[in-house]
Amino acid sequence: MNSEPDRELHDQINICLRARITLMIIVSPEEERALRIVKEVCEQWNPPRQCIAWDIVEGFSVITGNSQFSAQSRDPLAALDEMNKSDDNAVIVLKDFHDFWQNSAIKRKIRNYSQKFRYSRRSMVIITPSLKVPAELQDDSVLLHVPPPSAGELCRELDSLIQSSGVQNALTPPGKEKLIQAALGMSLNQARRSFSKAIVRHGRLDDRDIDDIVAEKKTILAQNEALEFYSGIETPDNVGGLPALKEWLRLRERAFTREARDYGLPAPKGIALIGIPGTGKSLTAKMIAGLWRLPLLRLDVGALFGSFVGESEERTRRSLALAETISPCILWIDEMEKAFAFGEGDSGTGQRVFASLLTWMQDKTAPCFVVATANNISALPPELLRKGRFDEIFFLDLPTPSERREIFRVHLKKRKCIPEEFDLDMLASCSEGYVGAEIEQTVIDAMYRAFNQDMRKVTTDDVQSALRAQVPLSISQKETVQALRNWLNEGRAVSASHGSKKEEQAPRIRLDPLETAEDDSTGEMPGTQ
Repeated sequence: MNSEPDRELHDQINICLRARITLMIIVSPEEERALRIVKEVCEQWNPPRQCIAWDIVEGFSVITGNSQFSAQSRDPLAALDEMNKSDDNAVIVLKDFHDFWQNSAIKRKIRNYSQKFRYSRRSMVIITPSLKVPAELQDDSVLLHVPPPSAGELCRELDSLIQSSGVQNALTPPGKEKLIQAALGMSLNQARRSFSKAIVRHGRLDDRDIDDIVAEKKTILAQNEALEFYSGIETPDNVGGLPALKEWLRLRERAFTREARDYGLPAPKGIALIGIPGTGKSLTAKMIAGLWRLPLLRLDVGALFGSFVGESEERTRRSLALAETISPCILWIDEMEKAFAFGEGDSGTGQRVFASLLTWMQDKTAPCFVVATANNISALPPELLRKGRFDEIFFLDLPTPSERREIFRVHLKKRKCIPEEFDLDMLASCSEGYVGAEIEQTVIDAMYRAFNQDMRKVTTDDVQSALRAQVPLSISQKETVQALRNWLNEGRAVSASHGSKKEEQAPRIRLDPLETAEDDSTGEMPGTQ
């Protein structure tokens, strides 16, 4: 066998044949690869088993074993009847039968032969790219999958292509490793096309082709209903504040290296980022990918749900398997509370998808680091946040004065302003109760004000005026924000700003975000509990 993924499917088919399973459905777009594996299984029996294949254009053809088989019907119903002319221990591979799933006569005949073949050693294998297996066939069939090719198989494919094309190979050893890493998650055909396009584009293979393969994979992953590949990532310098979280991440920056494994360290499982909207949870997920230099995949859990029986579970399994193939990677589950807000009218589909995801998070061995973000704690099932699913649960609170100062610096610099020309201490003081997204918007609003006044320079006064014009979330959604902060104060998470110790007092919720503490004669902030 060529690779571990092929060996896994090979063993599954072999076990099914030994157990006299009469109907196997292999779900894969790689028909040629699946047929090759079935053929290898049949050849390794003693004596070898007859393997014949049928499609609507060519009819029947003998793949291996006894070649005495004369039926050539191209009608699917007639072809099913002609299977009786095969050897008693034959394996009959049926292609394109997903096109006939709506034909009740064909479904009935497949079921009939599935039951009849129990008294012989014949088995049917249907190869299909479709997840939509009819409900009538699910109880009679075993569903198998062709895993994506491994790094070793992709490497052999690349070497074969280089040798056959005679192209100059200028890839450095690290460059070749990164090129193969970039191709993980593709099918063999997709990888072969991507490698060929890279050769044609530059007339040779070198380290420049890595970015081209990454771009190809992004396009291919777009065909997956639930996974989105992010090529644009952020650096820690682009994320203001969150020192405790950044330090936690920096300590694990080399967690997926061979040195860490040799040292005995397990790969980290993931983190949950809980907190107030606009505090940078999604930005942090992108920052982790940049800091650790790993691919970032966003899992849209809502897109996992399909209308056909078993389709949602299959999409979940396929998406998670693809993430494992691409690993090491960052798997980002954004706003996970919306994904798990399932009702009772979906026949239990939501619960099954949720259970599959929880089990995978608990038991996965592939280095997929999960970053799950959420705004609404009450909508999350308790079992999701227990220890074992995540390495740590971080809470992103309202930014402290020093964090607000840093956030202003980041967004001013990002928009070609010189931070040193602004009174950052004043802006940090005036923006108490504002989250990072709101601070960013005030900078943008101030720039629009200056732009429309003869494109003059932005000033501290412009930003301060924009602050006064905006009502922060800590006021408009005061009760919700306070409930989230109470959750942190109960000790259920670690502060992303302070870690386990509160070195700097987090801002309290005000009725007027621009009033100063000295103006409050009671010494307490209005509206606090």
